[in-house]
Amino acid sequence: MPVISFVSPKGGVGKTTATLLLAGELSDAGGTVRLIDADPNLPLVDWGQLPGRPDAITVVGCRDENAIIDEIERGASEARFTLVDLEGAATATVTFAIAQSDLVIIPCKGSHLDATQAARAIKLVKQTARGTRTEIDYAVLFSQIPPALRSNNQKDIAEQFNDAEIPVLPVMIYNREAYRAMFAAGGTLRTINDKGVGNMKAALENAEAYAAAVIARLRKARTVKEAA
Repeated sequence: MPVISFVSPKGGVGKTTATLLLAGELSDAGGTVRLIDADPNLPLVDWGQLPGRPDAITVVGCRDENAIIDEIERGASEARFTLVDLEGAATATVTFAIAQSDLVIIPCKGSHLDATQAARAIKLVKQTARGTRTEIDYAVLFSQIPPALRSNNQKDIAEQFNDAEIPVLPVMIYNREAYRAMFAAGGTLRTINDKGVGNMKAALENAEAYAAAVIARLRKARTVKEAA
């Protein structure tokens, strides 16, 4: 079963939001999801204790680098998807999780500082793949992007990634009130849909497109592996 890790050496780039959005969309489509919260602050564990968590989503905290592989293997055997939200640092836990992943998603805001950190994450993925002698697919995800206007910085970074042939998911995660509301009220986008949160339609469309892009990336990676 697919394992997807969310990696960035820098905090505050939207790893946890991207993880929870994907979990909500996958569970709504009928999949079972195991969330492994390896962030020292355990934001997903806190979310899981709020009302509204779908039964199809289980949450487990893991701060121990010696236990992360066991947790991932358990998730891969018990759930259709295992999503790992990692801490914003280059640690042994992060490296172990990358080695177990079918796809590594690297969130990046539209700034050159975040692009530099994304490059560090890509280097870590490549080093891990080399060390384990396996292919580990990865893609950058632009996150927390203002929905009204893309900045020139973000456009410039996207062009640089394209020139360097760095894979980027074709869907960005926008900065939406609804995404913050999940962590305040509990539940997923579907369960907070009736709580008066603004612009829910746009948030739902964005989340659906993002999840579809991730699934397409997983399928493409699987096809490449099978053809190798």
